Amino acid sequence: MNLEKILQDHIAAALKAEFDVEESNIALQPTRKDFEGSFTFVVFPYVKTLRKSPVELGNAIGNYLVANSGVVKAFNVVQGFLNISIADAAWLDMFGGIFKDKKFGQLANKKETVMVEYSSPNTNKPLHLGHLRNNFLGFSVAQILSANGYEVVKANLVNDRGIHICKSMLAYQKFGNGETPESSGLKGDHLVGKYYVEFDKHYKVEIEALKATGLSEDDAKKQAPLLVEAQEMLLKWEEGDAETLALWNKMNDWVFAGFNQTYQKMGVSFDKIYRESNTYLLGKKSVEEGLKSGVFFQKEDSSVWIDLTDEGLDQKLVLRKDGTSVYITQDIGTADLKYNDFKMSKSVYVVGNEQDYHFEVLFKILKKLGRPYSEGTYHLSYGMVDLPSGKMKSREGTVVDADDLMQEMTDTARERTLELGKIDGFSKEEAEELYDTLAMGALKYFLLKVDPKKRMLFNPEESIDFQGNTGPFIQYTHARICSILRKAHEQGIIGVATNYKTLHESEQEVIYLLSEYPKKLADAGRELSPSLIAQYAYDLAKAYNRFYNEVSIFNETDLDAQQFRIAFSSVVGETIKKAMALLGINVPSRM
Repeated sequence: MNLEKILQDHIAAALKAEFDVEESNIALQPTRKDFEGSFTFVVFPYVKTLRKSPVELGNAIGNYLVANSGVVKAFNVVQGFLNISIADAAWLDMFGGIFKDKKFGQLANKKETVMVEYSSPNTNKPLHLGHLRNNFLGFSVAQILSANGYEVVKANLVNDRGIHICKSMLAYQKFGNGETPESSGLKGDHLVGKYYVEFDKHYKVEIEALKATGLSEDDAKKQAPLLVEAQEMLLKWEEGDAETLALWNKMNDWVFAGFNQTYQKMGVSFDKIYRESNTYLLGKKSVEEGLKSGVFFQKEDSSVWIDLTDEGLDQKLVLRKDGTSVYITQDIGTADLKYNDFKMSKSVYVVGNEQDYHFEVLFKILKKLGRPYSEGTYHLSYGMVDLPSGKMKSREGTVVDADDLMQEMTDTARERTLELGKIDGFSKEEAEELYDTLAMGALKYFLLKVDPKKRMLFNPEESIDFQGNTGPFIQYTHARICSILRKAHEQGIIGVATNYKTLHESEQEVIYLLSEYPKKLADAGRELSPSLIAQYAYDLAKAYNRFYNEVSIFNETDLDAQQFRIAFSSVVGETIKKAMALLGINVPSRM
């Protein structure tokens, strides 16, 4: 039952019957909390044309709705706003439809494939706080698009080659003494990251020594022996030198094993992993093709460029004078590869806003090359994440390590839960699982409730609060509902959606929010914004808690009311669970 559509049709009928006005575009909005009603229709636009006062217009339409719609029980007019109160029978019909709909929260199959590419780490260091926002955002967008009826491919393009990788390799070769993740007790990605830092430390010493001989800083940076050796190692890698490749494979294996542990803790996954070592030579054919068609042009030094000045940008290099590719060239080739693999209609790149210009250029090039998928490319740009000073330690003092942050969140969740005494009857294993669930729920929710485009401040203490707009508050609401359903089962109370006649105002509010879920899901899919789902989950949990505090369930003497409220609670619990799953968040059944 689409209550909003029914109201729109009857308001259109009222305008025709009372004022002979044909109107097909009727807009409704939620009634403000300080007025009685559920939906509001603004009559101001018709005042001048019909030469009627706002009150006269509102009363005429309101009276028509009460007499003819079958779903409106009352109305009030405040200036030019017609506030409409819905009959209990209509709310109950709507809830009955939701209760019976086994696919509630899953929209119709779009018969289209969408790729969401996220994470994109470098294999020379562990994942950090920025990667957390990236991974949570990418995974959540993929979940939301899947619930919107798309076939979704979750992709990860790993940057596993280049000078930065060789820096870690060279430092390990020189200073590692055969150390392994097993012998060091370090995760593989942390071990390799340790040698990236080690390279930088020794490199800086060499730069200072060269500067002391009279070299400028720029020259010293270029001539430092370690950098020269790293560049030589990169050439060996590109030439397929067996010893270099063996070291590269060994260290990459360590890193991937470490990443997989971090991804598992994060609760994110991928359907397809691309590696830059397999894609970095792609794109050159596209440059040749673009040269022939006039999309690109060649300068006297043989370098190849594209001129985007007519599009408000500048000229962009796509091939160096020595014939080697640049990042944009690789991205063109990888875009072709992904399309050939999956024939997706949309391709979403989840990458920080420091790459806004890069993707603007890439998409314009793909369009000029006539790629059939170019219209469906989209850069989901997101802002940096900051921490309050001193809140979290970081391994190197500059970047907050993802593993450290997640562990510290789990420790905080443990302390907070024990303080509140919310683990009575839990085994040690169940308690540890709860701490992890709360920690990741707090972390994910806090990072996802903010619009992706905004730079944000992550406050660990605030995120794990059991009150307010937080993950743990919503998780606790779900656990509360599960407790109610267990008690109902023990008492033999069956949840049914029929026979109940008179709704409490808080029940009306919750049913309205439940009915909004498919619309919120569609909005989040269209805008690629998990923050809309986060806000919805919070609003629903808050409204249900109001119902819980104001309306009795087990002390209710009317069996019909009691059975309805059990059914009502079960639907709210399921909807909270579905919404939080779209954010990649698990909800506990006990707390």
